[in-house]
Amino acid sequence: MNILLACEESQRVTIEFRRLGHTAFSCDLMSCSGGHPEWHIQGDVLPLINGDCTFTTMDGEVYELNGKWDMIIAFPPCTYLTNAGTRHFSVRCNPPEKVAARERLREQAAEFFLKFANAACERIAIENPVGYMSRHFKPPTQIIEPYYFAKSKDDTDYVTKRTCLWLKGLPPLKRTSDLPRPEPIRSYTNIHGKTKYVDWCMTVGGKNQAERAKKRSKTFFGIAAAMAEQWGGDISESNNR
Repeated sequence: MNILLACEESQRVTIEFRRLGHTAFSCDLMSCSGGHPEWHIQGDVLPLINGDCTFTTMDGEVYELNGKWDMIIAFPPCTYLTNAGTRHFSVRCNPPEKVAARERLREQAAEFFLKFANAACERIAIENPVGYMSRHFKPPTQIIEPYYFAKSKDDTDYVTKRTCLWLKGLPPLKRTSDLPRPEPIRSYTNIHGKTKYVDWCMTVGGKNQAERAKKRSKTFFGIAAAMAEQWGGDISESNNR
């Protein structure tokens, strides 16, 4: 299949589909960190999503897609869409003009998200945290956690991070692990006397907010493998039947 991985600089899902024999390309405004520039399109993804397009990968190769993509998996930016940023939309926490500016950015982010939902493709998956799009668009098809796909309790995927998937023409992902929910990394009591739990997202380090956000946005390896195996399958096995 010809597969477009939109807004994916890490290439983790791209690599898994390629491993199974599919023609997958990642696309992002940033250069790729997955080590395969020959599979990465650096630039605006929107001109590509409806197919019938010509594009150039980072190694200079030119490709022409005649027709539609067989599958699009999109990871649109969530900075203004996640519930984690809800307090920034409150005038109790920020000046009215700052709240209004952030609301405009949220609407732009939602519009970008919906471009993928309305793309001319029969198989579409859109990933985002729990947040605004569950109300503005519709509830997600499913909510998954990285530990659903972890191999063991020592696996780096054995963490919690609620992730929404909006699916069109694709089945919900099946868990590949029966591991129990991980315990919180630690807990603390806030100034209001309420117990708060620290999860994986709150422990991700980096030099600045942009670097931390980039690290948090990377797809977990187990989820990437499940997407490729359950939605694409191994082409070599199909050819040998």
